[in-house]
Amino acid sequence: MKALYGHENPPSAQDVIEGRLIQIGLRALELGNNVVIDYGLWGRDERSSLRQAAADLGAVVEMRYFELAPAERRRRLDRRQAEAPHTTWPISDEELVDWAANIDIPTPGELDGSEPIDDPPAGFATWDEWRRHRWPPSVS
Repeated sequence: MKALYGHENPPSAQDVIEGRLIQIGLRALELGNNVVIDYGLWGRDERSSLRQAAADLGAVVEMRYFELAPAERRRRLDRRQAEAPHTTWPISDEELVDWAANIDIPTPGELDGSEPIDDPPAGFATWDEWRRHRWPPSVS
């Protein structure tokens, strides 16, 4: 993000970049490769969308969730800011608290694959349609 947008960091740019990387990941799955996605999974709808995309390609999903104590999150962010400030932006403790409150922690059934994939949210006929909306092709 920072390499492309510098200090501007337009809010919609992250969604576009994530979407492009997801497209690349899905293409890699089509070609029979393993893919790891470690972003864009804060909400159950995002996870359901990507689980469905993988299932549509015949891929098996292994979902992992790692919980970090707030002090460890702070330590890792401070280290990244100190070692590679050109790759990141400062993040306040308040932002960390707000973000932690916004994550929809995966259920045990999501993690072990025993829960069926949800239907797309209202207004979307397919998860593919929802993905195009969630991760748009360009910055608006």
